[in-house]
Amino acid sequence: MSPEDARPLRADAQINHDRLLDAAALAFAKDGAEASLKAIAQDAGVGIGTLYRRFPTRDRLVEATYRNEVARICAAAPDLLKASPAVEALRVWMDQFIDFLATKRGMAEALRAVLVADGELRMRTRDLLTDALAALLKAGAAENAIRQDVEPDDVLMGLGGVALIAGEPAQRDQARRLLDLLVDGLKYREPAG
Repeated sequence: MSPEDARPLRADAQINHDRLLDAAALAFAKDGAEASLKAIAQDAGVGIGTLYRRFPTRDRLVEATYRNEVARICAAAPDLLKASPAVEALRVWMDQFIDFLATKRGMAEALRAVLVADGELRMRTRDLLTDALAALLKAGAAENAIRQDVEPDDVLMGLGGVALIAGEPAQRDQARRLLDLLVDGLKYREPAG
């Protein structure tokens, strides 16, 4: 457990913490892990001292941003299922996942060092993402909208492939088309004959 997770924050400190993580996610997606910490603090509306009190090193900020983005994408699944039919919820979640990977790509070099040092974080992240995806697929299968033989890990790998070949902002239209194809392949169809 990192020191920033050790004790609950006051309400104002939590707001600053959340603003810093949001600003860092945007900055890392745009400028990579070497994004200006001063600019991140400024975009969050706090001083650089506040950033350093919460995240004493760049690696700690990268790790916290990564954890926050994973938590955000995973928490979105149940909310999407409440708001939309499962296939629509799955498709929206896939778009959010591609956005998450774009953020991750921006901080990939620094994140690689964190994940190599903390294999448990890497495996926990994969489990959280697989669980969120499994909930979406299960809901779709219950609605007879998604095939029941779909493995969440396979879909996760497919999403990773889409991000790998069409994960840049300029390729967003192609990524959408590829996600549409992936969802179409997951849809349940009555057996012929």
